[in-house]
Amino acid sequence: MSEHQRDPLETHPAVHRLREAFPGAVVAVVPFQDEVTITVEREEIDRICHFLKGDPDLRYDFLADLCGVDWLGKQEPRFEVVYNLYSIPRRDRIRLKIRVPEDTEVPSVVRVWPTANWHEREVFDMFGVRFTGHPDLRRILMPEDWEGHPLRKDYPVEEMPRWWEVNKP
Repeated sequence: MSEHQRDPLETHPAVHRLREAFPGAVVAVVPFQDEVTITVEREEIDRICHFLKGDPDLRYDFLADLCGVDWLGKQEPRFEVVYNLYSIPRRDRIRLKIRVPEDTEVPSVVRVWPTANWHEREVFDMFGVRFTGHPDLRRILMPEDWEGHPLRKDYPVEEMPRWWEVNKP
């Protein structure tokens, strides 16, 4: 069996190293094509990210994206925070996920990747997820006095008139 046909749970170096370094912190591993999604314990995210960036065999040195997901009514806990990581020297991509109950804070990873500053502010602004240890957690897209978080599934949205109804000749 070739390396590509083997189970990524056995062969992916990040999965193996995380299970070694953080016993019990890996909640789930889901392979998808050439990528792997690793769900980890929320409380360990800062330490895990430091490890993934600093480990000489892994070197996930680029936080490509950090985003939120609202699973209202479909999954508990309600929120997920997703970290898309890339190792430039190894040309390898992984996705980390943490599950976040409503009104629960998440450790910031700004100390690991400074660009997380903007990403975490966006997740806070759009979903209301708070990041502990963030240097300047405030709205980034919406005005400071805006009420609510627009990407939450329960955000009240008024029906907007259709373009062609408003712009009749």
